[in-house]
Amino acid sequence: MTNKVIIVDDHPLAVMAIKILLENAGFIVAGTCDNGTAVQAMVQQQQPDIVIIDVDLPGINGIDVVKRLRNYRFTGIIIVISGKNSAFYGQRSAEVKANGFVSKKNDLPSLVNAIQAAQNGYGYFPISLEDGDVSAGMSDSDKLNSLSAQELIVFRLVAQGLTNMEIAEQMRISNKTVSTYKIRMREKLGCQSQKEVYDFSIRNNME
Repeated sequence: MTNKVIIVDDHPLAVMAIKILLENAGFIVAGTCDNGTAVQAMVQQQQPDIVIIDVDLPGINGIDVVKRLRNYRFTGIIIVISGKNSAFYGQRSAEVKANGFVSKKNDLPSLVNAIQAAQNGYGYFPISLEDGDVSAGMSDSDKLNSLSAQELIVFRLVAQGLTNMEIAEQMRISNKTVSTYKIRMREKLGCQSQKEVYDFSIRNNME
């Protein structure tokens, strides 16, 4: 199971609280960073499985850091945290392909739940999705057209009931890559469960 974490936050008390929370849950905190500019170098050096990153950082803000990490093909779990507007930053986090968003104000203990959801192939955006799904307002056709070729294949295989391992074997890719495709596919289709993926498939004659 993925468990090596780096924490990116410029508030020492927040870093301490997150570190204690994660270590008590069995995760290994491999390093911490207090600015956005140094994150990419630390990720390359530490090779973490998970990055916990605040939105407000000196240098480069957390949202832009996530975007850069994904552009440089970091496929690990990224959870964005913030004490600011959860609906807005939750949606922005999903748009740049983070795996989840957790509010620092009143929801920090759910950070472990967010990581575990991502490890199981789910996005964790409870507030942003409640207040406005990033795919809201799009037709099913538009949602399908937004999928990449690989995401579309994963969608069909998930709808057929295949497990991550079976999909990985059939597509000749890693389980972690399958999880990444599943997260992106579900976000784009607005599906929050296996049943919703299946229902979407039936509704659009994709089975």
